[in-house]
Amino acid sequence: MSFQIISIYYANMDTILIVDDETAMCVSLAKLFKAHNYNAIYTSDSCEVENILKENNILLVITDYKMPGITGTSLIKSIKQRYPDLPVIMISGYGSVDTIVTAMRYGALNYYEKPLKFQKLLSEVNQLSEVKTKKSEKEIDETIITNNEKMLKALQIVNKIASTDIPVIITGESGTGKELIARKIQLKSSRAEKPYIKINCASIPETLIESELFGHERGAFTDAKDSRKGKFEIAEGGTIFFDEIGELNINTQAKLLRVLQEKEFERLGSNKVKPMDVRLITATNKDLKTLIQEGTFRDDLYYRLSVVHLELPTLKERQEDIIPLANQFLKLFNQKYSKSVTSISNDTISIFINHSWPGNIRELKNCMERSVIFCESDIILPEHLPSQYNKDISPEDSDMKGIYDNITREVILNALNTAAGNKSKAAEILSINRRTLYNKMKRLGMG
Repeated sequence: MSFQIISIYYANMDTILIVDDETAMCVSLAKLFKAHNYNAIYTSDSCEVENILKENNILLVITDYKMPGITGTSLIKSIKQRYPDLPVIMISGYGSVDTIVTAMRYGALNYYEKPLKFQKLLSEVNQLSEVKTKKSEKEIDETIITNNEKMLKALQIVNKIASTDIPVIITGESGTGKELIARKIQLKSSRAEKPYIKINCASIPETLIESELFGHERGAFTDAKDSRKGKFEIAEGGTIFFDEIGELNINTQAKLLRVLQEKEFERLGSNKVKPMDVRLITATNKDLKTLIQEGTFRDDLYYRLSVVHLELPTLKERQEDIIPLANQFLKLFNQKYSKSVTSISNDTISIFINHSWPGNIRELKNCMERSVIFCESDIILPEHLPSQYNKDISPEDSDMKGIYDNITREVILNALNTAAGNKSKAAEILSINRRTLYNKMKRLGMG
């Protein structure tokens, strides 16, 4: 039998899995972790651990030693075989030196005796969470690779406004990285350790959107069988990212405007006013000014949300970034699929340069993932790409080869300027090795 204590699940909060046949211990630990802003899932059935790990992004597993049908050390061994990077802590009231040694040999991060010293355990959990947050920020920084002037200006603005609570609206075509920029703002802000809630306005039915945002009391409407917190309440002290804000219906827009103006809200079916302490970041791929003219978006809400407006360029406008991004995705998917693809052929590069990329960075990422999976050599060739890409012109065409060389030269020069002439740093910026950079510069007559 398994139990879950999560009635409110915080979208960006780290989740801890507790495996113990003592329900009282599970409940106690789960409540303590929840009080310190962690999600907690607990189960008394070790057979359910695999499914829980598949369905949730777990920060840490805490397992008891003595359980029906399995020992904690056996569970640790099983977990570490499938999830080698997942930290596991063992707890027990029946510890021995041999048990501790075995647990550590199988990959346990630490061992705690019952009764637990919760503050010591919490301190270790906080350290794991901090490392994960820094890793998330690093991963986002590695994904946002650019030498594009417009994109660099946007990132400069991000760095200036991240520490403030100023409202930000991010516009751009689908796949240009709006959500990445929103996450970067949140991670660099003073609210980084608080909840981060993403709301896709296009995916929530119009009849449910107000309940989702503001919550409701029991009996507020036909299906309201219990009271429920809304996203503004869940995100208290944190950040809400409204994706596709242009899809929000006009009535909800009015209520959102009032919340932003008065810094307070009420659940549906309640007259009790609750304070609002949330930073809003919004994004859309629509032209909101056109929607305002059409009468489907409020101009007063637009001006309230767009104190800072970040407009992200398309990937086609960021030609100098296509190959560095492709190389970064190559590195990412090599690691994900345990592959050793070393580079992208010149013919493939030319196809990438000439492609229109209607799906922008998301399309490039998907293309590279598919290519790495199907590549059986150490270099990505045109035949490894999805069929629709092979219609693009090859660099063997002399005119296109000249364009390709000019773009490559510009990309290298931008990287060298950014690295103040340091070729090793320039190669790192381009996600290639130093020797490849020298060879390209030699071929292009760059000395």
